[in-house]
Amino acid sequence: MDDHAVGSQRHLSRRSLIATGALAAGALGASAPVGTAFGPSPARAAAGVTKKVTIYAEQLPGGLFGYGLAPGQATVPGPLLEMYEGDTLEITLVNTTNQRLSIHPHGVDYSTESDGSPLNASFNNPGETRTYVWRSREMFAAAGRRFMPGSAGYWHYHDHAMGTDHGTAGVAKGLYGALIVRRRGDILPEKQFTVVFHDMTINNRMAPETPMFEANLGQRVEWIAIGHGNLFHTFHLHAHRWADNRTGMLEGPSDPSLVIDNKDLNPGSSFGFQVLAGEGVGPGAWMYHCHVQNHSDGGMAGIFLVRNADGSMPPGAEEAIHRFQGHTHTHGS
Repeated sequence: MDDHAVGSQRHLSRRSLIATGALAAGALGASAPVGTAFGPSPARAAAGVTKKVTIYAEQLPGGLFGYGLAPGQATVPGPLLEMYEGDTLEITLVNTTNQRLSIHPHGVDYSTESDGSPLNASFNNPGETRTYVWRSREMFAAAGRRFMPGSAGYWHYHDHAMGTDHGTAGVAKGLYGALIVRRRGDILPEKQFTVVFHDMTINNRMAPETPMFEANLGQRVEWIAIGHGNLFHTFHLHAHRWADNRTGMLEGPSDPSLVIDNKDLNPGSSFGFQVLAGEGVGPGAWMYHCHVQNHSDGGMAGIFLVRNADGSMPPGAEEAIHRFQGHTHTHGS
């Protein structure tokens, strides 16, 4: 498996990417940090903006397939896409492979032509280019003193056409990625990590080859967790907590959201949250893993490395990383 499949992506300006509707995916390399750091600030966007992005579906070494923002840049997971409520995302999918495939979103609005499923004849044949249009909307008042929900949330996208009419082969081989719909006023993170639990893998890897995500002490980090495959999982992050709501943050002292550090992550589900790296616990090598015990024993574990505020390695972290790399994981259990 080479850098195209699991290496870190080029660092691009996050603000420029969100302006075009695309954001580079979470860290996939063993130690590469993700995203471009800048001070937290509230999200801003004009209503009704149509953002255009071209995505290339490519075959990768090791039997994998991936989505990328440019030829030769496909990764597993694919690029993290962002939009604001009220925006439209117009995706031109270029299929460079010899397989039928598509791109299907969760959490947004689309017509049958953009469904990304063979049911609606919405897919890319080998070598074909096709445009998919995803729309989002804000919450609005409905009859009976009720409100219809908007699109804001941590969602995902994936293939729905390779191998079977449900895209089972494409998802298994890495054709998936994260999709965030922001609400105006949301706080933007300094770093973002995408974690996909698929059967007994994390981002199609098993420990000790799972991604190691990095941040400096105090940086605002956004996690996007996605479930695929045929197994049920839980996502646990050591030493960090978040509110079980849309953002992971409490909206005030009376916010009833449950504060958690472990949550179900099952096929087709997704959630996200923000934390301040090392808040209250300090820097160090902190584990993230599936809390189904034979899954973590089997290789569903990785490291969240919180460096010192100046980016230096904290005491004991290097040794902890070496111990993790030396763990015996009973793959296939």
